[in-house]
Amino acid sequence: MTAASVGPGFSTTVEAQRPCEWQLGPGQPTLVLDQFRAEDFNLVVDDRADVHVSSKDGCFYLGWFPLGRPGTDGEGWKIAVTGTAQVRGYHLSFDTETPADIVAAAVARVLETSRRR
Repeated sequence: MTAASVGPGFSTTVEAQRPCEWQLGPGQPTLVLDQFRAEDFNLVVDDRADVHVSSKDGCFYLGWFPLGRPGTDGEGWKIAVTGTAQVRGYHLSFDTETPADIVAAAVARVLETSRRR
């Protein structure tokens, strides 16, 4: 079987053109929520069963909305990091069907970037 070049660093073969299997479905939210320790984060479950996690200093927020965040089109996860006077913060959103281990990886990376003041 021969490989054809399709660009720098890429080649294709009949094998490579076969469809891949991708993880689908929300999975287990505990993969995300188990990353937070009570001594550093507050956890609130509201009357809709949405889960809200915030850092004790108020600079990090994670919301899990199993039925979708109110006022959005299917937003299931919201991550927000507060900025400073000099640097803007940022936020990430994931659909309700985004696999929890993908959200967990994003959360883990955000938490890795935090430093104690």
